[in-house]
Amino acid sequence: MLDFADEIKDVHFQGADFDVSSANPHQPIVVAIVEDDRATREGLGLLIDGTPGYRCVAKFRSVEDALNSTMQETPRVLLLDIRLPGMRGCDGIGVLKEKFPSIQILMLTINADEDSVFESICKGACGYLLKNTGLVQLIEALRELYDGGSPMSANIARKLVTVFREQQKEVEPVGILSHRENEILQLLAKGLLYKEIAEQISISVSTVRQHIHHIYEKLHVQNRTEAINKAFRKN
Repeated sequence: MLDFADEIKDVHFQGADFDVSSANPHQPIVVAIVEDDRATREGLGLLIDGTPGYRCVAKFRSVEDALNSTMQETPRVLLLDIRLPGMRGCDGIGVLKEKFPSIQILMLTINADEDSVFESICKGACGYLLKNTGLVQLIEALRELYDGGSPMSANIARKLVTVFREQQKEVEPVGILSHRENEILQLLAKGLLYKEIAEQISISVSTVRQHIHHIYEKLHVQNRTEAINKAFRKN
């Protein structure tokens, strides 16, 4: 697990270090954190506040603290741990989304077991990262989530793909999607990251994001897992 407080000391928060070209400094991504380990919680806050285009507006030790809070500014992205005092992070997803309907939840945890992954996704989390994720990758994941994506650690994505394969499901072309959108949906189902999709079909990452945004709109979903499941149902 990352010791954020120690690692942040070695990171220089400059534009050249982080890809924040798409972030609007006048409209930063507003983030809240629910994490019971104080050093990790404070380190994450420093990381987010120290990166141009991002702002941490609240840090909580538990889901209950977050639910009982009165925040002047509603976060758009929430970093949520699973193992917490009181209510588990997985169990808090639904009630947190009820209180903050527009919030996008990114699980950040040491738990890589399949039960935790799928419980979190099924209950409404839009991304799942492990705490050994690099700091730069974490910041990029916040941007991806904010833009409508579903960032996942590579081994987590592989777990999802394994389950789909075990269920012998294949994503067939969906009639309401274009040829390119169906192609990208197939790659999403294989667990590829945005950068990997861009490299495989020779387009830019920003174009991949645009296509995925259109896929989500047409399928009326909010994340990768919902899109894949919707494609299964449609076929």
